[in-house]
Amino acid sequence: MAPPLTAPGALDDALRGRGHAVLDAAGLCALLGGIARERLDAWWPYWDRLPDDTHLRDGGRYRRRRHACFVVDGDDVRQAPHRAHWQPVEYNALHGGFERWFEPVEPALAGDALWARLLRVAAARASALRGARPWYVEAHPFRIDASAGIGRPTPEGAHRDGVDLVVVVLVRRVNVKGGETRVFDAGGPQGLRFTLAEPWSVLWLDDARMIHETTPVQPLDPGAPAFRDTLVLTCRAGGFQGPQRPDATWRSTA
Repeated sequence: MAPPLTAPGALDDALRGRGHAVLDAAGLCALLGGIARERLDAWWPYWDRLPDDTHLRDGGRYRRRRHACFVVDGDDVRQAPHRAHWQPVEYNALHGGFERWFEPVEPALAGDALWARLLRVAAARASALRGARPWYVEAHPFRIDASAGIGRPTPEGAHRDGVDLVVVVLVRRVNVKGGETRVFDAGGPQGLRFTLAEPWSVLWLDDARMIHETTPVQPLDPGAPAFRDTLVLTCRAGGFQGPQRPDATWRSTA
Protein backbone atom coordinates (compact mmCIF):
# COMPACT_ATOMS: atom_id res chain seq x y z
CA MET A 1 0.00 0.00 0.00
CA ALA A 2 1.46 3.34 -1.06
CA PRO A 3 1.73 6.07 1.57
CA PRO A 4 -0.28 9.29 1.40
CA LEU A 5 2.15 11.97 0.27
CA THR A 6 2.61 15.52 1.52
CA ALA A 7 3.95 18.36 -0.61
CA PRO A 8 7.22 19.85 0.71
CA GLY A 9 5.59 23.22 1.34
CA ALA A 10 2.89 21.59 3.50
CA LEU A 11 5.27 19.47 5.59
CA ASP A 12 5.44 21.70 8.67
CA ASP A 13 1.67 22.15 8.79
CA ALA A 14 1.16 18.39 8.44
CA LEU A 15 3.52 17.64 11.33
CA ARG A 16 1.82 20.20 13.55
CA GLY A 17 -1.65 19.08 12.51
CA ARG A 18 -1.55 15.30 12.47
CA GLY A 19 1.91 14.44 13.79
CA HIS A 20 3.22 12.63 10.73
CA ALA A 21 3.90 13.07 7.02
CA VAL A 22 5.54 11.29 4.10
CA LEU A 23 7.53 12.95 1.33
CA ASP A 24 8.46 11.21 -1.89
CA ALA A 25 11.98 11.41 -3.29
CA ALA A 26 11.16 14.47 -5.36
CA GLY A 27 9.92 16.20 -2.23
CA LEU A 28 13.11 15.44 -0.32
CA CYS A 29 15.24 16.61 -3.24
CA ALA A 30 13.25 19.85 -3.33
CA LEU A 31 13.86 20.44 0.39
CA LEU A 32 17.55 19.84 -0.21
CA GLY A 33 17.72 22.66 -2.72
CA GLY A 34 16.47 21.00 -5.89
CA ILE A 35 19.27 18.44 -6.15
CA ALA A 36 19.20 15.51 -8.57
CA ARG A 37 18.28 12.19 -6.95
CA GLU A 38 21.49 10.69 -8.28
CA ARG A 39 23.36 12.84 -5.78
CA LEU A 40 21.71 10.84 -2.99
CA ASP A 41 22.15 7.52 -4.83
CA ALA A 42 25.90 8.13 -4.62
CA TRP A 43 25.63 7.39 -0.88
CA TRP A 44 24.55 3.78 -1.43
CA PRO A 45 28.08 2.31 -1.08
CA TYR A 46 28.25 3.56 2.51
CA TRP A 47 25.41 1.18 3.37
CA ASP A 48 27.32 -1.69 1.72
CA ARG A 49 30.04 -1.18 4.34
CA LEU A 50 27.93 -1.11 7.49
CA PRO A 51 29.25 -3.40 10.26
CA ASP A 52 27.09 -5.88 12.16
CA ASP A 53 24.95 -4.73 15.06
CA THR A 54 26.36 -6.86 17.90
CA HIS A 55 23.80 -5.71 20.48
CA LEU A 56 20.67 -7.46 19.21
CA ARG A 57 19.05 -9.16 22.18
CA ASP A 58 16.87 -11.44 20.08
CA GLY A 59 19.99 -13.32 18.99
CA GLY A 60 19.68 -12.19 15.38
CA ARG A 61 22.46 -11.25 12.99
CA TYR A 62 20.31 -9.48 10.44
CA ARG A 63 21.01 -5.83 11.31
CA ARG A 64 23.99 -3.69 10.35
CA ARG A 65 24.45 -0.09 11.42
CA ARG A 66 26.62 2.88 12.29
CA HIS A 67 25.96 5.88 14.52
CA ALA A 68 26.98 9.53 14.81
CA CYS A 69 25.85 12.58 16.78
CA PHE A 70 25.60 16.21 15.72
CA VAL A 71 24.50 19.52 17.15
CA VAL A 72 22.57 21.69 14.69
CA ASP A 73 21.97 25.31 15.62
CA GLY A 74 20.45 27.17 12.67
CA ASP A 75 22.95 26.85 9.83
CA ASP A 76 25.73 25.63 12.11
CA VAL A 77 26.29 21.84 12.06
CA ARG A 78 28.93 20.35 14.33
CA GLN A 79 29.71 16.72 14.87
CA ALA A 80 29.81 15.76 18.55
CA PRO A 81 32.46 13.44 20.00
CA HIS A 82 31.54 9.82 19.36
CA ARG A 83 29.30 8.44 22.08
CA ALA A 84 27.14 5.45 22.90
CA HIS A 85 23.54 5.26 21.79
CA TRP A 86 21.25 4.98 24.80
CA GLN A 87 17.51 4.79 25.30
CA PRO A 88 15.47 4.35 28.47
CA VAL A 89 13.57 1.09 28.88
CA GLU A 90 10.34 3.10 28.85
CA TYR A 91 10.90 3.71 25.12
CA ASN A 92 12.78 0.55 24.16
CA ALA A 93 11.98 -2.42 26.37
CA LEU A 94 14.26 -4.73 24.37
CA HIS A 95 17.39 -2.60 23.96
CA GLY A 96 16.89 0.20 26.47
CA GLY A 97 18.79 0.86 29.67
CA PHE A 98 22.31 0.12 28.49
CA GLU A 99 24.92 1.85 26.35
CA ARG A 100 25.29 0.55 22.82
CA TRP A 101 28.52 1.49 21.10
CA PHE A 102 28.42 1.35 17.30
CA GLU A 103 31.10 2.13 14.75
CA PRO A 104 30.94 5.80 13.69
CA VAL A 105 29.49 7.00 10.41
CA GLU A 106 32.27 7.08 7.84
CA PRO A 107 34.04 10.47 7.82
CA ALA A 108 33.50 10.94 4.08
CA LEU A 109 29.73 10.69 4.56
CA ALA A 110 29.58 12.77 7.74
CA GLY A 111 31.72 15.42 6.04
CA ASP A 112 29.66 15.58 2.84
CA ALA A 113 28.10 19.01 2.36
CA LEU A 114 24.83 17.34 1.35
CA TRP A 115 24.80 15.40 4.63
CA ALA A 116 25.03 18.68 6.56
CA ARG A 117 22.24 20.10 4.42
CA LEU A 118 20.04 17.12 5.27
CA LEU A 119 20.68 17.62 8.98
CA ARG A 120 19.77 21.31 8.67
CA VAL A 121 16.52 20.38 6.92
CA ALA A 122 15.63 17.92 9.68
CA ALA A 123 16.48 20.43 12.43
CA ALA A 124 14.44 23.13 10.69
CA ARG A 125 11.39 20.85 10.78
CA ALA A 126 11.98 20.25 14.49
CA SER A 127 12.18 24.01 15.07
CA ALA A 128 8.95 24.55 13.13
CA LEU A 129 7.34 21.94 15.36
CA ARG A 130 8.76 22.94 18.76
CA GLY A 131 10.34 26.38 18.32
CA ALA A 132 13.83 27.42 17.25
CA ARG A 133 16.67 26.09 19.41
CA PRO A 134 19.78 23.94 19.06
CA TRP A 135 18.96 20.35 18.11
CA TYR A 136 20.84 17.26 19.22
CA VAL A 137 20.70 14.98 16.20
CA GLU A 138 21.56 11.29 16.19
CA ALA A 139 22.10 9.62 12.81
CA HIS A 140 21.65 5.88 12.32
CA PRO A 141 22.37 4.30 8.92
CA PHE A 142 20.75 0.82 9.01
CA ARG A 143 20.71 -2.24 6.81
CA ILE A 144 18.21 -5.00 7.56
CA ASP A 145 19.61 -8.05 5.77
CA ALA A 146 17.06 -10.69 4.86
CA SER A 147 19.36 -12.80 2.69
CA ALA A 148 19.35 -15.61 5.28
CA GLY A 149 15.63 -15.39 6.04
CA ILE A 150 13.68 -12.86 8.10
CA GLY A 151 15.02 -9.43 9.05
CA ARG A 152 13.32 -7.23 11.64
CA PRO A 153 13.57 -3.44 11.20
CA THR A 154 12.02 -2.83 14.64
CA PRO A 155 12.66 -5.87 16.85
CA GLU A 156 11.49 -3.82 19.85
CA GLY A 157 8.00 -3.59 18.32
CA ALA A 158 5.80 -0.50 18.19
CA HIS A 159 7.58 2.27 20.04
CA ARG A 160 8.48 5.90 20.52
CA ASP A 161 12.10 7.05 20.65
CA GLY A 162 12.02 9.64 23.43
CA VAL A 163 12.96 12.52 21.14
CA ASP A 164 11.12 15.42 19.47
CA LEU A 165 11.28 14.48 15.79
CA VAL A 166 11.99 11.18 14.04
CA VAL A 167 12.96 11.11 10.36
CA VAL A 168 13.02 7.74 8.57
CA VAL A 169 14.59 7.88 5.12
CA LEU A 170 14.20 4.80 2.91
CA VAL A 171 17.57 4.53 1.19
CA ARG A 172 16.65 1.50 -0.93
CA ARG A 173 14.95 -1.90 -0.96
CA VAL A 174 16.53 -4.80 -2.83
CA ASN A 175 14.80 -8.15 -3.34
CA VAL A 176 12.55 -7.96 -0.27
CA LYS A 177 8.87 -8.21 0.54
CA GLY A 178 7.23 -6.92 3.69
CA GLY A 179 8.56 -3.93 5.57
CA GLU A 180 5.17 -2.32 6.08
CA THR A 181 5.32 0.88 8.12
CA ARG A 182 2.70 1.29 10.83
CA VAL A 183 2.08 4.64 12.49
CA PHE A 184 -0.29 4.99 15.43
CA ASP A 185 -1.59 7.93 17.43
CA ALA A 186 -0.13 7.55 20.93
CA GLY A 187 -3.28 9.03 22.45
CA GLY A 188 -5.98 7.19 20.53
CA PRO A 189 -6.95 4.35 18.18
CA GLN A 190 -6.11 6.11 14.92
CA GLY A 191 -3.48 4.46 12.77
CA LEU A 192 -2.03 4.27 9.28
CA ARG A 193 -0.34 1.46 7.35
CA PHE A 194 1.75 1.79 4.19
CA THR A 195 4.96 0.61 2.59
CA LEU A 196 7.84 2.92 1.75
CA ALA A 197 9.11 1.61 -1.57
CA GLU A 198 10.69 4.53 -3.43
CA PRO A 199 14.34 5.20 -2.57
CA TRP A 200 14.72 8.48 -0.67
CA SER A 201 11.08 8.70 0.37
CA VAL A 202 10.83 9.94 3.95
CA LEU A 203 8.58 9.42 6.96
CA TRP A 204 8.47 12.34 9.43
CA LEU A 205 7.09 11.81 12.95
CA ASP A 206 6.31 13.98 15.93
CA ASP A 207 7.66 11.45 18.42
CA ALA A 208 5.63 12.80 21.35
CA ARG A 209 2.39 12.00 19.51
CA MET A 210 3.13 9.00 17.33
CA ILE A 211 4.09 5.35 17.85
CA HIS A 212 5.71 3.54 14.94
CA GLU A 213 7.01 0.18 13.81
CA THR A 214 8.01 -1.63 10.61
CA THR A 215 7.09 -5.24 9.93
CA PRO A 216 9.75 -7.88 9.09
CA VAL A 217 11.16 -8.27 5.61
CA GLN A 218 11.82 -11.51 3.71
CA PRO A 219 13.61 -12.22 0.44
CA LEU A 220 11.62 -12.40 -2.76
CA ASP A 221 14.31 -14.60 -4.31
CA PRO A 222 15.96 -16.66 -1.55
CA GLY A 223 19.05 -17.18 -3.68
CA ALA A 224 19.95 -13.50 -4.06
CA PRO A 225 21.00 -10.67 -1.72
CA ALA A 226 17.98 -9.15 0.04
CA PHE A 227 18.03 -6.04 2.21
CA ARG A 228 16.25 -2.87 3.27
CA ASP A 229 18.43 0.21 3.88
CA THR A 230 17.31 3.23 5.88
CA LEU A 231 18.72 6.34 7.48
CA VAL A 232 17.05 7.30 10.76
CA LEU A 233 17.61 10.79 12.15
CA THR A 234 16.31 11.87 15.54
CA CYS A 235 16.18 15.46 16.78
CA ARG A 236 16.02 16.12 20.50
CA ALA A 237 15.99 19.38 22.45
CA GLY A 238 18.24 19.87 25.46
CA GLY A 239 20.86 17.20 24.85
CA PHE A 240 21.49 13.66 23.76
CA GLN A 241 19.85 10.83 25.66
CA GLY A 242 22.09 9.09 28.15
CA PRO A 243 22.11 7.38 31.54
CA GLN A 244 23.35 10.67 33.01
CA ARG A 245 22.56 14.25 32.07
CA PRO A 246 23.96 15.31 28.66
CA ASP A 247 27.57 16.45 28.49
CA ALA A 248 27.74 20.02 29.81
CA THR A 249 30.19 21.17 27.13
CA TRP A 250 27.77 20.38 24.33
CA ARG A 251 24.88 21.98 26.19
CA SER A 252 26.72 25.25 26.75
CA THR A 253 28.35 25.69 23.34
CA ALA A 254 25.44 24.69 21.14
